[in-house]
Order: sequence, then structure tokens, then C-alpha cells
Amino acid sequence: MRLPEDYDDRASMSPTVIASMVAVTAFVAVILAVVLLMNNGTGGRPLQAGDTHVGQDAPSSVFTEADRELLAGGSKLHPEDLDFWNMYPEPTAEPAPAETEVPGGAEESDPSKDGKHTLVKRGDGEEEWVLLNPYLPKHTYDFTKLVRQSNLMKYYENGKKVSYVGVDISKAQDYIDFVKVKKAGIDFCMIRVGARGYGSGQLIVDDYFTENIKRATDAGLEVGVYFYSQAITEVEAIEEANMVIGQLGGRRISYPVAFDMELIPNDTARTDSLTKEERTSITKAFLDIVAMAGYKTAIYGNKEWLVNEIDLAQLTEYDVWLSQQEDIPDYPYRFNMWQYDLEGSVDGIAGNVGLNVSFIDYSEK
Repeated sequence: MRLPEDYDDRASMSPTVIASMVAVTAFVAVILAVVLLMNNGTGGRPLQAGDTHVGQDAPSSVFTEADRELLAGGSKLHPEDLDFWNMYPEPTAEPAPAETEVPGGAEESDPSKDGKHTLVKRGDGEEEWVLLNPYLPKHTYDFTKLVRQSNLMKYYENGKKVSYVGVDISKAQDYIDFVKVKKAGIDFCMIRVGARGYGSGQLIVDDYFTENIKRATDAGLEVGVYFYSQAITEVEAIEEANMVIGQLGGRRISYPVAFDMELIPNDTARTDSLTKEERTSITKAFLDIVAMAGYKTAIYGNKEWLVNEIDLAQLTEYDVWLSQQEDIPDYPYRFNMWQYDLEGSVDGIAGNVGLNVSFIDYSEK
């Protein structure tokens, strides 16, 4: 193995090699001297005041006495005192890009035009735009196909009537001539079974229920029923459902058993303190018992009730009977029956009566 000193070859240089190195060094020194003389343009003499740089169009002193003093004593100039800083324009900030208006931006921020809200008119007269639930099925009716004939609403598809007209009745209508009602063009009756007192909580059977359901059926009308609930617990809701089933007494009806719980205007009701979740669970408890007994089911309510007071997302298995007294309903979700008039008139019924249209034939459902 070799050690580091094995690489020192200085002792082996010959006199010839040394002489060659000296000659090359001298030649390089002469070349450098010539270059320096050519660059300073002074013929090798020291630079004097008035000497100029070669090739400049506007000659200026290179080194003056003042220059020497500045070099010796230091300059007190600042960068902004030097002219060459002004040779280039000050950078200017690029203008911010103009805000471009997004097409439809104004409409998207307007709940009345964004297609994502629906207007709800509350019982106290106030209005609010409520965000639509994108997961709830929407109705597909074309209301240009609605025709109102002799106070009766009808719905047509391809020139054919595909709807059915009905009335909703209770003891408030007193005695009814159902034969005349049938001849007047009515197809079905929704008959009140009973109610729970909104103050006392007492269950009552409608005074005319038994007579109404028998005579309406005998007159050839399709029949459904409804119960006005003021249940404040699921237990009470089940009690109400069992009462309805008992009053039907095994009678088969073609239209639904409807659950009707409403806000009481201008008075205090026992259900006022219920939360949305509690109302929803009470509704479900009632209708589940009815469905188990083999009857069709429906939820009755106005737009405020259906949109704000219960959670329809948990009640999608039940039909909806909408109450909205307008020429055209603006309820966005799916519904099967529509109560369009609370003060209608029909031959065979004294006084006012609720008028309804069903968009499906429940007798075949």
C-alpha cells in the first residue's frame, strides 16, 4: 500500500523542464501588459484630469480629485440620489380584475326565484320562504289541465278525466241527502269519525258518523274517513286509531283513513307545546295502527302544517290530503287529494261543505 508521500514528484524535475516553465511565464506577463495599455488608452501614463474613456459619445471625467475624496472618505449619497434609479418606470400595481356577474346570480340569491324555496303563509298572517327538501318526492301534476265545472274541480290527461270529486262532511252539515249528492256529480265522501277535545282531551264520536257512512255507501258513493286528533303522546294516538277502527266495525272502505291534527287559531290547544318531532311520531303511531288493520292511510293538513309542523321525510309511506284554498295549489311535494274549497255548495247538502279532488282512483288502489 502506498502512503501520501509517495505522490511528491518535485525532486525528479529536470533543468530543461524548469527552463520551459520560466519562458512560458514570461510570455504570459508580456501579453497581460499589452492588454492593460490598450484598455486605459493613456499610453501607460497615469490617468490625469480630463482623460476620457475610449468610445464614449459624451465623455466624462473618470477619476477627479472629488472622486478620490469620495473613495477615501466614503460617500453620503443614498440610492434615491442616483439618477440611474429613474431610468426605469415605477412598477404599478395591476388593476384588480373586474368582477364578472355570474349569470342568474341575482335570481339564485332570491328565494322567490331560485327554485329551492317555497312560500309558506302562517296562520298569523306572516310569510316565510322555506328551503325545499330535495329528498322528498315532488308532485308531477300539470295544473293547466285543471278544469272547474259547476264548482267541481276536474283534472284531464289526453282529453280524458282522470280525477274524482269528493266532499268532506261531519255533523256540521246536519242531515244530508246522499242520493242528490251522488247525482250532483260527487264521487266520494270523507266522513268524520270523531275528535279529541283540544282543551279537555276527551274522545268523542261524531253524532252523525254511523248514519252518514251507512247512507253514503247505500247511495253508491265511495267512502273514506278522518279523525281530528289532539293527541299529545303516542299512547293517545294509538287510542284514537283504535277508536276509529272500532267505529268502522270491520266495514271495508275504499278511500283512506286520514289523520287530521291542526293548529287552533285564536285559542290555546293542548298540542301547542308539541315539538315537530313529537307531532311526527304521534302521526306515525296513529297511521301505523290503522295500516296494520288493513286500511289505506293519509295525512291531512294545509301547507304550513305539512311543511313546517311535521317531518314529512319520516312519513313518506303515507298519502297526503292537502288543504289549500287556491285556484292552483303551490304545495311542492307529492299529494293525492286536494281540498280546494271550504265553502262549497252541493245539491243535497244544506249550507257550506268542503270540496275535494282526488288525482287517483282509491277504489282501484
